[in-house]
Amino acid sequence: MGLILSIESSAKNCSVAPARSGKVIRFRDFVSDQYSHAEHLHVFIKEVMNAGNATFAQLDAVAVSKGPGSYTGLRIGISGAKGLCMALGIPLISYSVPEILAREIRRLYPNADLIVPMIDARRMEVYTATYDNSLRVISPVRAVVIGEDFFQNFGDGLAVFGGDGAMKAAALSMDGQECLDLLPSATMGAELAHQKFLRNEVENLSYFEPFYLKEFIAGKSANQGNATSGAVS
Repeated sequence: MGLILSIESSAKNCSVAPARSGKVIRFRDFVSDQYSHAEHLHVFIKEVMNAGNATFAQLDAVAVSKGPGSYTGLRIGISGAKGLCMALGIPLISYSVPEILAREIRRLYPNADLIVPMIDARRMEVYTATYDNSLRVISPVRAVVIGEDFFQNFGDGLAVFGGDGAMKAAALSMDGQECLDLLPSATMGAELAHQKFLRNEVENLSYFEPFYLKEFIAGKSANQGNATSGAVS
């Protein structure tokens, strides 16, 4: 029975969940527009491990979302995950945010013909991918500016859009399509992390990096001249 701690920090939701054999035993999350992952992540990890009557020595792996998403959130989550793995001598597992959103969308809409996770990238831009009902990738993850013509590529079947960027599409969507306002959660990645653990699909701790999709661009703070993200914070 593999005990895996999942960490999700790619969006406004700071979320952690230990799971045994892919079944979540406890979870804790907190949604904040201020992206307060640094303040909450390690506190939440201790809380869920204690509440689940699990010790860190019992962990078999740590799983974390690799992105795309918030630059700052991804760095905090992945740094925390790597630190635990190094300290405990256990493997790191990663999964993409579009993949776990796609799995959740299919769970909610098992008859969907197309599944389209959408991650907010500010303004009218989203990070998105397209999957069929078997979760086969139709279009790989990419950055897209949402407009009326975006919906011309999904045919006449039931296309379900989900994620924190999906509401950008809601006002533009056509008949026969659904939009779900979802935030990625550590609970969504638990089963996938277990499957990857059984297949020994683990990351190299020394070289693993977040998948930003778009290059990080540093800007200057108007007040203090400090470097800041030029895109998703």
